[in-house]
Amino acid sequence: MRRTGLAFGVSLSLVLACGGPTAIGKSPGSSVTGKASWYGGKFHGRKTASGARFDKNALTAAHRTLPFGTRVRVTNLRNKKSVVVRINDRGPFGRRERIIDVSEAAANALGMKKAGVIRIRLQVLSRPSS
Repeated sequence: MRRTGLAFGVSLSLVLACGGPTAIGKSPGSSVTGKASWYGGKFHGRKTASGARFDKNALTAAHRTLPFGTRVRVTNLRNKKSVVVRINDRGPFGRRERIIDVSEAAANALGMKKAGVIRIRLQVLSRPSS
């Protein structure tokens, strides 16, 4: 019994460390589906994890692991609207099924402000040059 518990603990740790079922590759063309939420007002003007000031009117987003400066296409799976955003923050925090938080401007472009959380496809378009 003890070995089973240890193996489960190690497996769970690996899944969490790798980003779980919503992990996405960092190379262009990689994609994943999941849920997106948005953030705006109370964060406007605050520093993001990248050091830039958050602008709710810019096409930016927060992702847990993608490098800052990565450009991704987010597509609303219900209405097929899409927008290209640049990763400049970390998140979303809390619920693990959410894979990205988009700015208020991106939420408007996706037609998701009223819903708050939607099902999306996230596709990596380009990585920042090193």
